[in-house]
Amino acid sequence: MNDLSTEIMTPEQVADLLHIPPRTIEEWRRTRSGPPWRRVGRHVRYLRREVLAWFEELDSDG
Repeated sequence: MNDLSTEIMTPEQVADLLHIPPRTIEEWRRTRSGPPWRRVGRHVRYLRREVLAWFEELDSDG
């Protein structure tokens, strides 16, 4: 059984999950304002649970 909370995601998958353009994910990474990420060699990866936790902590007022 696949535990989604430990799922490793690409930036494109995070963009799909949040329904935003992949360029936004890139900008957040550059400005360090988005969800936590890790570098695996030359690749950037996210943990689904951390993306969702980051999203839930956002201020609903924008």
